[in-house]
Order: sequence, then structure tokens, then C-alpha cells
Amino acid sequence: MINFDEEIRKFQPCLEVSQAEDAIYKNDVKDITDVLEEMLQQIKGTQVK
Repeated sequence: MINFDEEIRKFQPCLEVSQAEDAIYKNDVKDITDVLEEMLQQIKGTQVK
């Protein structure tokens, strides 16, 4: 049987994965949430209350 705790202790991510994580986290691209927030701000700014 596989001892998952032992396998997790032995696990070491490869350098490529670490480099990819850094690139992803440092990338400042708008996602759909940012786009929707910007649209809502524009709508609220143009509406008459």
C-alpha cells in the first residue's frame, strides 16, 4: 500500500514549476472580476440618482 504521508514528505517540486508560479503570481493581467468592477464603476458614475 502507498504511504501518502511518506510520499508527501519526499515530494520536491521541479524548478520549472517554481519558475512558472513566480511568473503567474507576478503577472498583473485583468481577470473577469476586474473587468466587471470597472464596468460597474463606469455605470454608477453615469447614472442619475
